Amino acid sequence: MGKRRVVVTGVGQVSPVGNTVLEAWDSLLNGRSGIATITRFDTSGLGCSIAGEVKNFNIEDYVSPKQARHMDLFMHYGIASALQAIEDAQLDDDPNLDKTRVGVIIGSGIGGVDNIENMTLQIEEKGYRKVSPFFIPSTIINLVAGHVSMLKGYQGPSYSLASACTTGTHSIGDSFMMIQAGRIDVAIAGGTESSISRLAVAGFHAAKALSSRNDDPTTACRPWDRGRDGFVMGEGAGVLVLEEYEHAKKRGAKVYAEVLGYGMSSDAYHMTAPLPDGSGAILGMDRALKDAQINPVDVDYINAHATSTQLGDLAEVVAIKKLFKDHAYNMKISSTKSMTGHLLGGAGGIESVYSILAIHHQIVPPTINVFDQDIENGCDLDFCANGAQETKVDIVLSNSFGFGGTNGTLIFGKLR
Repeated sequence: MGKRRVVVTGVGQVSPVGNTVLEAWDSLLNGRSGIATITRFDTSGLGCSIAGEVKNFNIEDYVSPKQARHMDLFMHYGIASALQAIEDAQLDDDPNLDKTRVGVIIGSGIGGVDNIENMTLQIEEKGYRKVSPFFIPSTIINLVAGHVSMLKGYQGPSYSLASACTTGTHSIGDSFMMIQAGRIDVAIAGGTESSISRLAVAGFHAAKALSSRNDDPTTACRPWDRGRDGFVMGEGAGVLVLEEYEHAKKRGAKVYAEVLGYGMSSDAYHMTAPLPDGSGAILGMDRALKDAQINPVDVDYINAHATSTQLGDLAEVVAIKKLFKDHAYNMKISSTKSMTGHLLGGAGGIESVYSILAIHHQIVPPTINVFDQDIENGCDLDFCANGAQETKVDIVLSNSFGFGGTNGTLIFGKLR
């Protein structure tokens, strides 16, 4: 028996550029940045005071106040995005849905760091008796998938991956493989993150990973620009409903795109820096192309990892040029992180949503803040600088790379 085909029948997201798919897509096409001065805590003394915070979000639109109190923010975003995707796919309207064959795989790179930080401060101030019995279940990563399975009664596998900034991509890719193999028919898959806390911002700043362009937040994230000086943290979640093709067809589901391929690799090089020759990224992208059984020239658009760091942006371009050769100059490439910031474990989730929407609407979202493209260092490709482009978008490749040298690539295509 050959591999089963897998399609996307639902999308959901919460991000700094909007709390629904429609809001976010409109923001991206119009080049609106979601990055601003941090409002959640006092940043005095921190070298970085900007981030992409989610705004005007109300979790009580999705779960009861009592349920919400026992969850960290990263759970709120993941659950809201999952419920949006499930509603979009109209899974609740299918009376014949076999819930024992629906899996939930939603990961997070860091989990409930804000809750851990706050509880530690409470212990210092008031002692151990103030520790809530809900502290552990409100912070552990797999409870996002757990809550979605409980809310919907899905009894397939529910678990979480944690592979830094590749988490969302790995979660979708592993779900894709499980459906292909016949282990489940439907998967709720993606990534979520909410790490805009004193501890996490201080940690990333200490690692010299963050932009310090505090006086100009909306232009701080500058992928492939000569003035790029680090990434800007974002928060939110992106979740897909993946479904076996015949299963989706039988119930008359709307199909956004088909998942064509998935590739993984490791740099085996450094904790935080990418391999300068791009060979780890090439291995992951090449495996995804082979899995999809397509040639490099078939790819129309790459939603790049491109976080606005000096080393990372350049290594990804080196990898794209080596693998795609002359076609690298024909493709559209963009970084939606220029507007959302970097959602870490949630990045692969929202960027999969945006890749699928690019196919659905036949338009590529821009890279904003390209003021002085870093051509002298080789960043000379078509990065859709500062404006969305309407073009043929039948096949999209989406990259995610994480600390520890973990790489993931997904390929989505127009339904054939």
